Amino acid sequence: MGLLDNKIGIVTGSGQGIGRAIALSYALEGAQVVVSDINDDMGEETTQLITAAGGSAVFIHCDVGSEESVKTLVENTLRHFGRLDIACNSAALSRGSGPIHQYERAVFDQTLDMCLTNTWLCMKYEIAAMLERGGAIVNISSNASLRGQAYNTAYAAAKAGVNILTKSSAAEYGARGIRINAVSPGVIRTPGLEKYFAEQPDKADGLKKAAVMNRLGEPSEIADAVSFLSSNRASFITGQILSVDGGGAVR
Repeated sequence: MGLLDNKIGIVTGSGQGIGRAIALSYALEGAQVVVSDINDDMGEETTQLITAAGGSAVFIHCDVGSEESVKTLVENTLRHFGRLDIACNSAALSRGSGPIHQYERAVFDQTLDMCLTNTWLCMKYEIAAMLERGGAIVNISSNASLRGQAYNTAYAAAKAGVNILTKSSAAEYGARGIRINAVSPGVIRTPGLEKYFAEQPDKADGLKKAAVMNRLGEPSEIADAVSFLSSNRASFITGQILSVDGGGAVR
């Protein structure tokens, strides 16, 4: 038996990287998965990976920055499966870095929209779909939210907002049977990180040693934590921010 047998789940931003790993983990643990991404080709590829492995998945396009698109995602999920049990809000995008005094307002606003406001939009409709039966939501945060990150203040501030959004909403809906937690990844080996290493090779060694375990994390290690928090094994856990970072937060 899997951790998520007979559950219906949405994973946003599941076209690649951590989101894809979470969608694959959900399916491996027995859930029927709605793969969602703004990139149709990548989302369809994730869906095919799941079905090729014997899992159950459908792809639904969604721009999580658009309230209408998020509303349609959840409505189509309910139309297709009849309910929503679990969800992971993984989609996020940082729009730049640099010192605060040189930061453009438009870039700051875009980062908040794509890392915090989009998570709130997804939760708004996911929670509404779970009110009758209960459910579990896991938001993807970042260790940048826990201690700040120089020259990446917009992203760090947005993810800190995700943490408080998680805790506040957990307090609101715990009595309604909806658990809401967040996973805070450390430095994870994703396509985006590999691209960064190629562009900034001088930064690679430092990031690889950010964890006390002296290695990068793998997307599957984030996915395993998300699947656990989404499952009934975590039935008395809500309002928590779980760092999956190889000890990076304590270095």
